[in-house]
Amino acid sequence: MKVEDLPALLDGDWLLLLGNVLYTEPKKGDIVVASKDSYDNGTPIIKRVIATAGQVVDIDFQYGIVYVDGVALDEPYTNTPTNLQEGMRFPLTVEDGCIFVMGDNRNESKDSRSVEIGLIDTREVLGKAIILFFPGNDAGNEKRSFDRIGVLS
Repeated sequence: MKVEDLPALLDGDWLLLLGNVLYTEPKKGDIVVASKDSYDNGTPIIKRVIATAGQVVDIDFQYGIVYVDGVALDEPYTNTPTNLQEGMRFPLTVEDGCIFVMGDNRNESKDSRSVEIGLIDTREVLGKAIILFFPGNDAGNEKRSFDRIGVLS
């Protein structure tokens, strides 16, 4: 398996975070770590910010395309199209003080499409993942790929 075929992040990856003391305004495209009490007893989740307050998210589940404010996203980082609905109703306007997040492995990810997670309050964001400094191996399924070390995008 080539590095470019792997997901952006694997289970067991060690990440350097810019903590929420310095990182206070999540932006579209950022990879964030959040802890939502209503989901999995607050176990941290790592997701990509798709939209911020006031933006409208819509998803064409038939074709797997995500739209923000009516514009289709160019998402070269995803491993699969967005075909799994998870229960939220679209189009959805992101509320003030919140973000809409999705995993890069769309059909295996529990994210803002799920009513269990929904919108993430920015106060629940623990930080922005900025560097992968030790690679995981996806629960032992793959060899560690040290080529993946570096700045996350």
